[in-house]
Amino acid sequence: MTTRDIDTGVVLRTERIAKVYRSGAVEVQALRGVDLSLFEGEMVVLLGASGSGKSTLLNILGGLDTPTSGRVFFRDRELTRLSDAALTAFRRDHVGFVFQFYNLVPSLTARENVAMVTEIASRPMRPEEALERVGLSARMDHFPAELSGGEQQRVAIARAIAKRPEILLCDEPTGALDSRTGVTVLDALVEINRDLGAATALITHNAGIRKIAHRVICLADGRIVREERNAARIAPSEVTW
Repeated sequence: MTTRDIDTGVVLRTERIAKVYRSGAVEVQALRGVDLSLFEGEMVVLLGASGSGKSTLLNILGGLDTPTSGRVFFRDRELTRLSDAALTAFRRDHVGFVFQFYNLVPSLTARENVAMVTEIASRPMRPEEALERVGLSARMDHFPAELSGGEQQRVAIARAIAKRPEILLCDEPTGALDSRTGVTVLDALVEINRDLGAATALITHNAGIRKIAHRVICLADGRIVREERNAARIAPSEVTW
């Protein structure tokens, strides 16, 4: 995909966002004036050391947190002016989340875990379709305890995409997986990004994963310090772990 292909529309945009956490007299500046845009159909990798602000940025992009200052826009709508109820609706209707830990309900099957989202989404795909997209057609009626770590993560991905989100945010989705299983999960994310066109942002500590993305954003001390575009992307199977 070329730069022209992905620059068809800005889905998310931040303007000089800062985030300060306070504990008594102590202040921690997690973000310091970050400007970032995410485009339709784009996959972005966020890189940086622990404490660089990656997760805080992802949480603000997804409406899980709010900046101390600055503005965030979803298309032409300013998220930083929304009420808590409106932010909840934004997350429900437009954002899919994938975390390092799968957060599946142990007493529900894979199909039922995905159905938890499809029952409240405004334009969902069928749970069966979501699970088929991540290669789990044969495991739909298995419980989390009967699935491997990689299969559980793919159920979590299916749950995230079942609402047909315009934004897919992934925080260390391969962090708890071995290399072989991690490749399977990355394959699923790359295919979903391509097929559904969701603006996808992925946090990782593995610098090798940067090469699967269209663009790489490097953070340090709460700031974007470097941006890279991959002229040629690699397949997840080529990532060095």
